[in-house]
Amino acid sequence: MTGTILIADDHPLFRQALAMAAANVRPDARQAECANLPSALAEAIAADDLLLILLDLKMPGAEGYSGVALLHAEKPGVPILVVSSADAAQAARDAVRFGAVGFIGKDADLLFIEQAIADALAGKRIEAPQDTALDPVAAQIASLTPTQLKVLLGVMKGRLNKQIAYDLGVSEATVKAHMTAILKKLDVQNRTQAVLAARALGLPIEH
Repeated sequence: MTGTILIADDHPLFRQALAMAAANVRPDARQAECANLPSALAEAIAADDLLLILLDLKMPGAEGYSGVALLHAEKPGVPILVVSSADAAQAARDAVRFGAVGFIGKDADLLFIEQAIADALAGKRIEAPQDTALDPVAAQIASLTPTQLKVLLGVMKGRLNKQIAYDLGVSEATVKAHMTAILKKLDVQNRTQAVLAARALGLPIEH
């Protein structure tokens, strides 16, 4: 086998369809299937031969474009192809802004999906809109490390530093250090400004 293709989608039938398409394009590749974002992240981190990530935006553990951003932060050199039922016009732009190589709708036929997979594996962008260059805020978010991004997501959910520390299995001092780095990278003065800036991720602010 030559490499791994990660398929992350919470719908079993669509995972099966994506697996079929991927196998038709790269029958020699190992396939890893995940039904939620935490599992997808764990699989991506563990795989040192990852060729491609096929990602649904809406699945357990993912909000907005956090799945794209987190997976891209963990594996910046691996192409991410978003396959989703989300509104194509907006989702395509935002998915590419946060690291995806392209977006295809779940209503696409098998041959189209196969071609998109082949293009992604070849390093091509798939139907990339013309205005997908990173805007300043998106570029700042994209500059965060995976752990910094997880801390920021915790802040956006209204979690306190000690709660985020517990969630990530690190010390509160480590979270504070990450928060300092986040404020510097986003060029903001406090947590509230950081949350407002990070709304570019498409995440709701929770209280």
